Amino acid sequence: MVHLLIKNIKKLVQVEDKPKKWKAGKEMADVATIDNAWLLIENDRIKDFGFMSEFSTSNFKPRTSNLQKIDASGRMVFPSFCDSHTHLVYPASREIEYVDKIKGLSYEDIAKRGGGILNSAKRMKETTVDELVDGALQRLEEIVSYGTGAVEIKSGYGLDTGEELKMLYAIRKLKELSPLTIKSTFLGAHSIPAEYRGKQHEYVDIVINEMIPQVAAEGLADYIDVFCDRGFFTVEDTERILMAGLKYGLRSKIHANELDYSGGIQVGVKYNALSVDHLEYTGDEEIEVLKNSETMSTILPGAAFFLGMIYAPARKMIDAGLPVAMASDFNPGSSPSGNMQLILSMASILYRLTPEEAINACTINGAYAMGIEEDLGSIAKGKKANLFITKEIPTIEFMPYYYGSNKVETVILNGRIV
Repeated sequence: MVHLLIKNIKKLVQVEDKPKKWKAGKEMADVATIDNAWLLIENDRIKDFGFMSEFSTSNFKPRTSNLQKIDASGRMVFPSFCDSHTHLVYPASREIEYVDKIKGLSYEDIAKRGGGILNSAKRMKETTVDELVDGALQRLEEIVSYGTGAVEIKSGYGLDTGEELKMLYAIRKLKELSPLTIKSTFLGAHSIPAEYRGKQHEYVDIVINEMIPQVAAEGLADYIDVFCDRGFFTVEDTERILMAGLKYGLRSKIHANELDYSGGIQVGVKYNALSVDHLEYTGDEEIEVLKNSETMSTILPGAAFFLGMIYAPARKMIDAGLPVAMASDFNPGSSPSGNMQLILSMASILYRLTPEEAINACTINGAYAMGIEEDLGSIAKGKKANLFITKEIPTIEFMPYYYGSNKVETVILNGRIV
């Protein structure tokens, strides 16, 4: 049995005695902390924590032979970020399209001429599973260094059965190789292949009749997703796909309302989606639909920032009593960064969340949006020991305030320093 003891913690952040599944509305402004704290990890779990003034090694003296100690004087301990929406398995970067954006082309303009997701789909055919894994492992190491301890990864750059399965095989391999907690999402309905433009119902048939049965048969996905928005998949397409997914036990996570009031939020709630993501176009009707649902509202600041889009009304949503999560949308086309510290800063700078609200959005609410809230997202006895120790920082407000710099000094995943 291995123990890790962290002592003299300046501030232990996001502690819970009775863990909640999420923080909503006014609760999002609350982040419980302990000043001058200690924390004990046993194997991969948080065993105990408390004030240094009440600390005594006698509580676990019989097991001190395997005890590793860290002195965290001047430093804070946070639960690892839970990044509930990424596309970080991809064949190549798309910086040339970035130049097109600078010159004034919109996301939809680039997609219509065969760029965007379709560009990645072309490159996918030239890329092996091993190459996908090698590239993604480097990105996973990067996001770990910035404090991420759990990540959801989607397929969606294959757009035919074989290529979608290839992506999911790569994600399965990453689960085996990486210390991160990883969830896999099947996103065959990410875009409409060029050959099916004008007859997208035929492509939806392939997703339903070919892709989903094979994905389910091999247990390759935890969730299913659809890009339900203007120029992509309709509400009717989405309902067909979600119903097919439910037959195989796949709960949904929906790309919704990024480009217009698409009905994506409504269909997501109707089918009890775990989350609806993007949400730039969210009005009173959508907020009312989300109330009293089990669906997490997930905002992706990186994509809106990178594409120069309007920002989702996060402040209005929280004030209406909703829970809000924030995720990176790490992908090669519209959000080429998985830095959750930057997302934390954007939550405050662009969306006017307080630092406490931003922390909840990037930890416990992100964990719920991945279905792992019982295991991750806060500091609580029995939860998995995924956390990070900061460099010496003055306050928790410093985390979103001092943007652009990595404030993480030590990362612990599954109870071990990585």
